[in-house]
Amino acid sequence: MQLDLNLLTALDALLEEGSVAGAAARLHVTAPAMSRSLGRIRKATGDQILVRTGRHMTPTTRALAMRTEVHALVQQAHHLLSAQSELDLAALERVFTVRWHDALTTTCGTALIVAVHREAPGVQLRLTAEPGDDTPELRRGEVDLASSAGPPSLPDIRHRLVGHDRLVLAVRPGHPLTEQPVTAERYAAVPHLTVSRRGRLRDRIDGVLAERGHERRVIASAPTTATALQLARDTDLVVTLPDAVTRSIRHQLGLITLPLPIELPEVPLCLLWHRRHDNDPAHTWLRETAIRILRAPFTPPATPDQ
Repeated sequence: MQLDLNLLTALDALLEEGSVAGAAARLHVTAPAMSRSLGRIRKATGDQILVRTGRHMTPTTRALAMRTEVHALVQQAHHLLSAQSELDLAALERVFTVRWHDALTTTCGTALIVAVHREAPGVQLRLTAEPGDDTPELRRGEVDLASSAGPPSLPDIRHRLVGHDRLVLAVRPGHPLTEQPVTAERYAAVPHLTVSRRGRLRDRIDGVLAERGHERRVIASAPTTATALQLARDTDLVVTLPDAVTRSIRHQLGLITLPLPIELPEVPLCLLWHRRHDNDPAHTWLRETAIRILRAPFTPPATPDQ
């Protein structure tokens, strides 16, 4: 049987969108045409690929197993055929998935969307939540750009250092900690709030405090930085978090920043991507745009001439 390689593109879209209508819209074809492609894929593979469950369609076990490989093949074909062509941002139509820490998305997400839409109006961005632990999404091609508090450990993941941040305390105006210099003892004694999508009530700060004979009182965790800062504004809770990437949110909420009374190394911020995108002009444009925007919070404001 002669294999139509166009079916790989259709299969990739079907597995990504999870519906005939969504895949048709993504590839700019009619729903009946995509339905016919699904029928041909089913015949070629001997598998249903997508099965209806109520009002939705669910991928089969085999479809889930082949999804990563199919996506990689389509990306490789795209790179092979477009490597010699000049990037035309005005005509570019593509979907990029960006997985950043929620503080970065809150601080820089608007600027990224505006910049991308201005230069490439046909590009769509998916801004997804950062997982609670490491995932192979970059290797599987499910994420195009990710943020990390350090270089990757895997050799096939590239990175660029965006900047270094330092931890500070954020408290409401009139908080008891603002009345006197903050010491490790006073810091440990007040009620604290952690930021954790998984609800963790401890982080590396607790280990450093324990080495100095202190134990802080963590009474709650918040799933996002924005939520934590809102809680700090309305209570006596103290939240400890990176300075640069949360500065604009803190200012909007009218919070006060205090220095952390214990010495900790600065926190690096890295942008990660898979090496398959090294020679992809569109991806190169996206990551350079993202790096420029992410570096803005780390740039000191200009001071007026005296």
